[in-house]
Parts: sequence; C-alpha cells; structure tokens
Amino acid sequence: MDRCIVLVDAGYLLGAAASLLAGEPSRSRITVDHAALIQGLRERAEVDTGRPLLRIYWFDGAPDRVPQPEHRRLRVMPRVTVRLGALTRSDGRWAQKGVDAAMHAELTELARNRACSDVVLVTGDGDLLPGMMAAKEHGVAVHLWAVQAADGDYNQSEDLVAEADERRVLDRAWITQAVRPKEPGGVCAPPPAPRPEIAAILSAPLPESALTAATERSAAEPEHGTAAASQNGTQERVPVTKGVPTPKDLAALRAPGTHTAQQPAGATLRWSSDKGWVDRPVAAESPEAASLPTLAQLTTAEQRWADREEDITTVGGDPYEVGQVFARRWISRLADPSHLQKLSGMYPRVPHRIDGELLRYAARFGLLAHKDDQIDEHDRYAIRAGFWREIDQRTGAEAPAGE
Repeated sequence: MDRCIVLVDAGYLLGAAASLLAGEPSRSRITVDHAALIQGLRERAEVDTGRPLLRIYWFDGAPDRVPQPEHRRLRVMPRVTVRLGALTRSDGRWAQKGVDAAMHAELTELARNRACSDVVLVTGDGDLLPGMMAAKEHGVAVHLWAVQAADGDYNQSEDLVAEADERRVLDRAWITQAVRPKEPGGVCAPPPAPRPEIAAILSAPLPESALTAATERSAAEPEHGTAAASQNGTQERVPVTKGVPTPKDLAALRAPGTHTAQQPAGATLRWSSDKGWVDRPVAAESPEAASLPTLAQLTTAEQRWADREEDITTVGGDPYEVGQVFARRWISRLADPSHLQKLSGMYPRVPHRIDGELLRYAARFGLLAHKDDQIDEHDRYAIRAGFWREIDQRTGAEAPAGE
C-alpha cells in the first residue's frame, strides 16, 4: 500500500519538547495545542514520505489506562488512534508501562499486513529496534523523527538512528507551532487567574460567622502547624486561614434556631476534597434543595446509553465543558420547569445530591482523583462554573454579580 503511517511515543515527543522549551522533561511545564500538533505531524509525514497519510497512532500512558482529557480530544480527531498503556507512580515519579510493547506490536503487525509503504516513528527508545528491523524486512521504509535536543546532542538511541532508513529532526521552530512553555512560577508565584465564571464563584461575599469559625479552627492547633514547618528542616504545608467557609460552616448557619438570612446571597463555599460522595440527610439541606431530582432519576436506560455514546465520541473532557454537558442533560429532562428556577436561586451552592453526581460524572474523564492523587481544586471550580453557566443560559436570568 502506498500510504504512510505515523507512530508517536507521546512521552518522548512531549517530554523532549518540554526539555527543549522549558528546561526539564515535565509535561506540566508546557501547553500543547493537540489539533495543531496532529495537523503538523500529518503534513510533515506526507511531505517527507511522498505518501498520503493512512493514520496516526498516538501511544501514551494514563493512570489505570483511563483516558485523560487530552486523550479524549485526540481520539475523536480524524485519522487518529489512541493506544494507552499504564501510568504508575513510584517514589513520587510517574512511569509508563506497556507503551513500548504496544508500539512494537503495532509496528510489526502493520508491516506484516503490508498496511503501508512507509512508517514514521517519533520515538527515542532503543527497545523498538527489533520492531524497526522487522518492518524493514517486510519492505517498509522506516523514517525516524527526533525532537531537537536541549543540549544539542542526540536524545535517541544510537542503534535506532543507525538502523533507520531516513532521519529528520523536529526543530524548535517546528515544535513551537503547537507547543508553548508555561509561564515560570515558583512557590511564591501567584496562581493563574481563573476564568471570569470561576472568579464569580470565588469572589462572592463571606458570612461573618463562617469567617469566625475558620479562624477558630486555624488557631486551635498552632503548635502543630509550626512543627510541620520545621521538621527535618523542610518546609511542609502549614494550616492557614483561607477565610472561606466549608460545607460544615454553612450547615451551622442553617442549624435550628438560626435564620437563613444570616447567609448572604451568593456566599461562596470551599467544597470538600473527599474522593467519595454520599447523599446527605434531607435535614442537611433546605426543602427546596431536597426536592430537586438527580440526573439519574430523570434518565431512562435508552438515554443512559445515548449519554455514554456522546461522552465517548464528542465530549472532549474540558472541566468547564463537562459541567455544561451535565447541566444541559439535567435541564432537558425536567418534567417540572419550576425545579430549574429553584436551582437557579441557589447559586453558587449546588445541592449535595446533584453536586456529588456531577463530580462522579466528571471522574469519567480523568478530571478527579486517581488513587492517592488529590482532586484538582481548580478543575472542581471549573466544573461547577460550567454547570452554573448552562443553568444561567437556560433560565435567561441576568448573570450573577462579578461575571
């Protein structure tokens, strides 16, 4: 077949790009425009090989092989197939497992079946040498692409370089068409500014009683915080007063004998980072919140299947988008329109039952915790911000103050 196929080791490509642009191989130090990157790979492959592209195979690792948002975006792109190996954590560092073996198997199978005349390998691992040699024996021309090394030297196995039919270097100019270094930041650097929708949730006024409760909790164990900071001469996380009420603080404001007017409209919450979410007792919520149906209660078996199909094929996994999709489904299936107005009036607090369901839905996209990892707080705010934006658009109400 007079076609070309591209096999990409994402760990090598993005790690080498991070080393080149940010000075270290951590992919968290770069921002990737995956659509531009795939388009660049396709155009470069067709020019270098003189053959039309059949397919790009993207090999990467993921915790428990659960597709991350970037994988979900990639696998719905035309002519792109994503293959995932495991991503395991040892001694505080992530390591890919099974990616090289999957690339080797795919390479030899494609060559054996004569699925293409040219294969482009974007990798640096010498473990692929047997697969490269097998492909050549089946009459396939092997093109080896390297990412320009940060130190000016090779970042590929010398055996791979020697065995390849053709070799090209993806230089800094090519890489920066789709990859950008993130702004440098240290421990004292301010966090990135959230989107306006998220900022609106964070900037709402706080109840005085909640501020007092947060201060009292912080002052309760001052010696423990100091010891944590000085132990072994290392800096540990020290409890600080953030001035943001927890769900427990809010519950205290609604306790018997108190008036809900003590809670200003639009008061913000610091939501729990617990990995498991359970239905709260009805007494913990207002009657209006307790009467709202969950999405599961509104969804038929046929709709559940259609939802899963949409999640797999069209939902990219951006936190804000996930919140919007969930809210859109919930709104479209309501039999009683008054529920929507009730929920809109509860901004920015998502009722516990619906909020737990929303976060469990988001977990499908790899946005929340994997085993010992912490839930990303910025993602949780983005999920809820997307949820509220969709609610606001459907009710036609004026945007909450601060947006």
